[in-house]
Amino acid sequence: MLLPAEIEQLEEDFRLIFLWKERDPEATILENASDILAIISSLRPVRRTMIEALPNLEIIANCAVGFDNIDMRAAKERGVAVTNTPDVLTDDTADVGFLLMLDVARRAVEGDAYVRAGLWKNGPLPLGVSLSGKRVGIVGLGRIGRALARRAEGFAMDIVYHGPREKTDVSYRYYADLKEMAGDVDFLVLTCPGGASTHHMIDYEVLCSLGDKSFLVNIARGSVVVQDDLLMALSNEMIAGAGLDVYDSEPDVPRELFSMDNVVLTPHIGSATFETRTKMGQIVVDNVRAHFEGLPLLTPVGI
Repeated sequence: MLLPAEIEQLEEDFRLIFLWKERDPEATILENASDILAIISSLRPVRRTMIEALPNLEIIANCAVGFDNIDMRAAKERGVAVTNTPDVLTDDTADVGFLLMLDVARRAVEGDAYVRAGLWKNGPLPLGVSLSGKRVGIVGLGRIGRALARRAEGFAMDIVYHGPREKTDVSYRYYADLKEMAGDVDFLVLTCPGGASTHHMIDYEVLCSLGDKSFLVNIARGSVVVQDDLLMALSNEMIAGAGLDVYDSEPDVPRELFSMDNVVLTPHIGSATFETRTKMGQIVVDNVRAHFEGLPLLTPVGI
């Protein structure tokens, strides 16, 4: 969602409809269908039905790096431009990935609750796990994956990675086989894009390979993980724990996770800083303005 300053900029040139304020968003869309020229989305689904219902739609400006929430085929068929907000959220998202690794390994959230509940006087918190010297396997060594790797280097961690192809500009060990890598790491961190190519790539077999001494951290998309398989793995202590910032059906989170001490949950806060959200919002504003002024888009998504 855009911050007030960016919304004010858009209101100078456009009439805005805020669907989250509408009692019946679908009815509002239909009532204004012929007047809607642009959609600004922040990971909310933009499906074929919506695109086809708007005869004069020209651009979808996504306030996120990923665009798996948009039906790209439908946009292409209609000739609708699509933009995203790359680069600016790399460091903040990597920070959250490392935060989750530290939290779940050192039992930070559990420790906070332990102190607040007055349990410290009954004895110490169970021991955590060190990060230093451990091996982290990164799934998707793109911008965010590389930023997380740099942070891991600062903790003297051994870094390996998996992706569709080996990178020639890094010295980290590459695994072509995801299950093999999962069996060799202490932390499996997901930084890959969402979409069909990564859908449910983390399944029961991968989690079995990860094992009961290792942790899963997901800052990618909920769709990358088979949610039921993860719940089973955690319930049966097949893996040591998980740090999760993304979920399959956000904002709905499986209630089974709430009672698990070996799980740290955050509400998709990878880019949730004032600085980054401001930069993202400005890219959205600039893309929309450029489109209607006939100028090149800043960050077009190839369709």
